[in-house]
Parts: sequence; structure tokens; C-alpha cells
Amino acid sequence: MTHPRFFGFGSLVNLATHTYPEVEAATLTGWRRVWRKTEDHHVALLSVERHDTTLHGITAAVPNADWAALDEREHAYLRRDVSDQFKSPTAVYEANPDTSGPSTKDNPILLSYLDVVVGGYAILMGDEGPSHFFETTADWAPVLDDRASPQYPRAQPLTDEVRETVDDALKQMGIKKDRIA
Repeated sequence: MTHPRFFGFGSLVNLATHTYPEVEAATLTGWRRVWRKTEDHHVALLSVERHDTTLHGITAAVPNADWAALDEREHAYLRRDVSDQFKSPTAVYEANPDTSGPSTKDNPILLSYLDVVVGGYAILMGDEGPSHFFETTADWAPVLDDRASPQYPRAQPLTDEVRETVDDALKQMGIKKDRIA
């Protein structure tokens, strides 16, 4: 039986954050990652929007087409059909454009979330993974340094290599890390 699949472009790339089977490296053309605020989150979320970019990520099976758990995890998003780019029915999650917009200083990026995403890309693609992530992600917002007490619910142990990679990239982009008050 062929199960439908999802394309992961953010935290889902970090396989420690889920147990979906049949994971494969994949690319999605015509989309880019963007940081978004939503009505029900006080922090920025990664989303995608149509663009002339190719994203690296993963696909994984959704056994028995049971989307309920993944839809709950991705509740601020709409499931978009991108099956035309894959051999199996495949979806990508995009923040609902009716209830989301570019992030602001009031909707910072959690550093623990960013660390999880970059850590996933480092494992998926080696040294080129984090570079690809930073180059193909837009609408950066201020970053809230919550490393000492992660607010991201699927935070993972952080390696020195990922810490340095994230910190160096933020510095190069001129994005300061604000400490939790």
C-alpha cells in the first residue's frame, strides 16, 4: 500500500521531533521558507510561500492517510497538495495566509526552534544543509534566546557545531539574540 506523504521543510526535517516512517531526502520546487506570525502563536513559525526557489527537505509517509496527528501538530497551517512534484500523493503545510503575516519584533523566532531546524538540516545534508536553510528562508524577525530554558516543545540537545553555525549565521545577517526577560 502506498501511503500519502508530507514534505518537511522546518522542524520536521529533524527526525528526533517525530516518528513518521519511510523518510526520504527530497526537494520541493517553486516554494521558499518564510517566518510568519499567526493569530494563535506569540512566536514566529516557519512556513512556505510560492517562490522561484527549490527547497531541500524530507518526505515521510502518513500511514493509512491518517492526517489527524500531523494536522494537530501543524494546526496553524493549511495542507497544500504538491503531489505533482512527487511519485506519491504529497502535501506541504503553509501558514494560513488569512490568519498569518510577516513576523515582527512582537513575534520573535525562538532560538530553540531555530536550533532544532538547523540541527535537522546538518544531519540531512551535512555542512551544506544549514547554509541552504539560511539562504532559502526569508522574512527574518528578532530572535529570542531561550536556549537556557527552551520554550519550543520539541527542543533537542544542542551540539556545539549547531550552536556555532546558528550563532555565526545570525551574526552575518545582523540579527541580534534577545535574552528572555
